[in-house]
Amino acid sequence: MSNVRLQADGETENMDREKGEAYIDESGFRQIILEDSESPRNLFLVCEVDNRIAGFSRCEGKLLKRVSHKVEFGVCVLQEFWGYGIGKNLLKETIHWADANDIQKISLNVLETNEKAIILYKNNGFEIEGVLKRDKLLSDGRYYDTVVMGRFHP
Repeated sequence: MSNVRLQADGETENMDREKGEAYIDESGFRQIILEDSESPRNLFLVCEVDNRIAGFSRCEGKLLKRVSHKVEFGVCVLQEFWGYGIGKNLLKETIHWADANDIQKISLNVLETNEKAIILYKNNGFEIEGVLKRDKLLSDGRYYDTVVMGRFHP
């Protein structure tokens, strides 16, 4: 998991981190997965292709009463596996889990330039809730907006 996250961070600027930033080692991932498996508001999914981890997604919720109805979604897929529907399937499984567990809202942030992801999210019931202007500084020295999206339980 550590190597997949590290590699994905270096393959695209769609992630929040540059390669090597906020590194999570194997024991760190073990702890996250253990906590997620014990929490009714967290979900950690992994996609394997030919015994290799191709990607993963995570939903994290809080137990605070005022925000316990929602979770935050994030996804990571290695570039060599883009275009095979892995992110789409991780998203669909997450939506199914959220609906089955009476989670009222899934929220996420996506870089404005990640048009394919924005379309995918819209096609799966997400709507744009707002835009964080000049939110990310990328390697070209320019600032980019972050699109805030949410899907509400039907």
